[in-house]
Amino acid sequence: MSGLDPEPRGSFFDALRRRTIAPDENTAVPRALRVLTSYAWRFLVLAAAVGVAIWVVIQLKLLVIPLLIAILVAALLHPAFTWMLRHRWPRWLAIVLSVLGTIAIVTGLLWLAVWQITREWAEVRERTVGSVAALRQYLIDGPLHLTAGQIDDGLAQAFDFLRQQAELLWSGALAVGSTVGHVVTGLLLTLFILLCILADGAGIWRWITRLFPRRARVAVDGAGRAGWATVVTYARTQLLVATIDAVGIGLGAFLLGVPLAIPIGVLVFLGAFIPFVGAVVTGAVAVFIALVYNGPWIALWMLVVVLGVQQLESHVLQPILMGSAVKVHPLAVVLVVAGGAMVGGIAGALFAVPLAAFVNVVAVYLSRRSWDTGGPPVPADLIWSTVPRRRGRTV
Repeated sequence: MSGLDPEPRGSFFDALRRRTIAPDENTAVPRALRVLTSYAWRFLVLAAAVGVAIWVVIQLKLLVIPLLIAILVAALLHPAFTWMLRHRWPRWLAIVLSVLGTIAIVTGLLWLAVWQITREWAEVRERTVGSVAALRQYLIDGPLHLTAGQIDDGLAQAFDFLRQQAELLWSGALAVGSTVGHVVTGLLLTLFILLCILADGAGIWRWITRLFPRRARVAVDGAGRAGWATVVTYARTQLLVATIDAVGIGLGAFLLGVPLAIPIGVLVFLGAFIPFVGAVVTGAVAVFIALVYNGPWIALWMLVVVLGVQQLESHVLQPILMGSAVKVHPLAVVLVVAGGAMVGGIAGALFAVPLAAFVNVVAVYLSRRSWDTGGPPVPADLIWSTVPRRRGRTV
């Protein structure tokens, strides 16, 4: 046999030998199933991590909510605060004016709202009762021919639905607290965190960056700055949009003779910080007050005013003011706000969009390695630190 030529490669016997060998594990499982399984277990790990993070946030809600409120207020104060610092105002004076000015504005708005409510509440209640009675009689005598029992059942179901929705919002997992002590503690903690951010934001940020490995600090610093710039842009835009919405709808209510024009404007201003949902709810309240107090025609004109202001906001103001800085699709905004409300009530709806915008910008910055590939420069900031970002240097 030694004189015979070796068996040629690719012969019948070679093919038979390959078929008799047990199949490899990787070839036994279809490639599509392997890829799907790889994605599945990674998704489960990610979902578990997110679930644990949400659980920790819920347990620390009395700390997390003041922290988020302080960060959002700092972002709102950022333009005025940095303007004072750039013009060489003492930092302590800039902090005092920023904080006291904010407290004075909020207190003044609430005082005006309470003043007008106490002044006009008796007349509004009387006119509202009369309008409800007239509407009830119209439903009985009008073309619908409803009975008193059907109307009472419908009102009971409507009030029960509203009560359930209110309880869902107020008793959310991230509600500030159910007692006055919790609220006062949260306000004091928010004020303390805000003062720390304005007084030593640079030191806080340097301490945070030092928690990461040296090789990652440049990327962390750039991503954090990009996310902070996005939050500042979002806060500035929402503040201006909320002011325009409040002035437009409040002035429209005043000119149409709708009562409680100032409380309506204050409610619109506060609700505008919850995108889409806040505008719809506060606009509906304004139209409802006009309906029960002034009648259907004034309510129709009030609806025209609300829709006109909201169209101006969504199609003119936000695209011009916000531009591409906050790249969150409107559909994603609606879903994020709804999910935040389900998880955290009013607090979740308020912080959902800025958190989503921050995470989106940070993820894009890190995925593109913008700190290493000559991406768009991260703006300098007088609150955050100036960490060296030259390639190869660390903090």
